[in-house]
Amino acid sequence: MENLHQRLDQIVDKISQEDFLQNKGLSNEVGFYVFCYEPKDEMVVRHFVKQLAADTSHGFRVIEKDLYEVLLEICQNKKVLSGVANLEEKKGKNHLLEQLQKVATPDDYIKRMTYEPHLPGDVLVLTGVGKVYPFMRSHNILDNLQHVFPDIPVIMFYPGKYDGQTLNLFGKFIDANYYRAFNFI
Repeated sequence: MENLHQRLDQIVDKISQEDFLQNKGLSNEVGFYVFCYEPKDEMVVRHFVKQLAADTSHGFRVIEKDLYEVLLEICQNKKVLSGVANLEEKKGKNHLLEQLQKVATPDDYIKRMTYEPHLPGDVLVLTGVGKVYPFMRSHNILDNLQHVFPDIPVIMFYPGKYDGQTLNLFGKFIDANYYRAFNFI
């Protein structure tokens, strides 16, 4: 089995391929991919993604969306961010979870992540999946992104496992079944 650094080294080559950038060869499926890694490697993966997004010499453009940062933006915009800690202290974490899921719906995430126009060579990269759990589940994001980003590849960096059907966050939590994504490397 390849180690993480070997797998990360393959990413630029795969993204650089014209067929990948144009979503070709997918049998009419959307170009959604999951790059799985061990949760202990989170900091290595974050560093890699930051470098990948900053490097403009590859012929593609990485648009990174950190799901946790998106959650914070939603809460800030809806003027509830300052009350989150107090709400958890007073009503408990289960109440906080319910309230944040009402405030930050999948549609809210999608609105914050959407941009136009999608340019040839764009690749949307989703990070922060572990940081935003359990407030937003990755399968909900993928389900709702399909109609917004059918023309560019989307790669979710996922601290867990994906067997082509089931997302397993941190190797401990079954997120849900999701059939439309491909394992990236």
